[in-house]
Amino acid sequence: MKALVSLLPLSTPLRRSPVAYLNRLRALRKSRRDLATLPDHLIRDIGLTREAAAEEAARPFWDVPDYWLRRR
Repeated sequence: MKALVSLLPLSTPLRRSPVAYLNRLRALRKSRRDLATLPDHLIRDIGLTREAAAEEAARPFWDVPDYWLRRR
């Protein structure tokens, strides 16, 4: 099966699209859930403690990283 090629130019600001933003929120929620289930050796591998990982995983999905809020 051939890879799908995007019809949008690379400079299209998808980050401002409401649908793209919702998709990013869903991905963030999944990442935080996955972080909560990582074994200790993998958490140490990414430079976190179990407590820091649990704190990040407990954040609500609407509590986005600061760099999401900066306008370019």
